[in-house]
Amino acid sequence: MEIPEAILKRKSVRAFAPKGLMDEDIQTLIEAGVHAPSAGNMQPWGFVAVRDREVKEELVEASHGQAFIATAPVVIVVCVDPARNAQRYGDRGKTLYCLQDTAAAIENIMLTAVHNGLATCWIGAFDEGMAAEAVGLPTGVRPVALILVGYPDQDPAPRPRRPITEVLHLDRW
Repeated sequence: MEIPEAILKRKSVRAFAPKGLMDEDIQTLIEAGVHAPSAGNMQPWGFVAVRDREVKEELVEASHGQAFIATAPVVIVVCVDPARNAQRYGDRGKTLYCLQDTAAAIENIMLTAVHNGLATCWIGAFDEGMAAEAVGLPTGVRPVALILVGYPDQDPAPRPRRPITEVLHLDRW
């Protein structure tokens, strides 16, 4: 599968087949994530791959009751240590660059999943403190996204996108 095809095939899936992922599958996804670009190569990310049903239920609670989260074979909690970027870039590194870095890692993970026949859903609506407690994050490390991963049990229609003529501006807005 070529990259443009993977980009077009990627969808948010919220129903997963009851088939687990092997450790190698998870490692492949995380390997893709850590090869994302990062400001100053600070690599502020960390990943918690959750398979445990009880921990997933805690993430459901942290996510304001989004019950489908618990049905994913794996939930990757994407985390960031803002202090890594702050040491080189100060406040901008702590508040912006570290989030850009994790977003790039997330996209790499999601496109690799599509390439490997897996489905994902990026969850951003959750209580950070509750999610951090659920997966035992150390002080200073923030959860920034939950990525549900598994084999799809649905094939949702593509969501509409704004036309290029509406979003592309040449030289000036």
